[in-house]
Amino acid sequence: MAPIDLLGWAATAVLIATLWRQIWKQWTAEDAQAVSTWLFVGQITASVLFIAYSAATGSIVFAVTNSLILLTAIAGQCLAWIKRRRAGK
Repeated sequence: MAPIDLLGWAATAVLIATLWRQIWKQWTAEDAQAVSTWLFVGQITASVLFIAYSAATGSIVFAVTNSLILLTAIAGQCLAWIKRRRAGK
């Protein structure tokens, strides 16, 4: 691993921590409608495209980062669906 990759991994850690914090905030929010389905659809689509791009260009840091972002998008959408069902909406 090149030293510059450490910068990429640090950025990945900060980004993923931020996204997971947002998912937690959405989960604990009272209003299940506060979460936009289109946000997650766009995030999932962009992540899949970025994973393909990252793999094609050989960027391991971005491939892993975008795979983790994809997982946060899926987790966020699942939590939103659960909250909406519990709220009866």
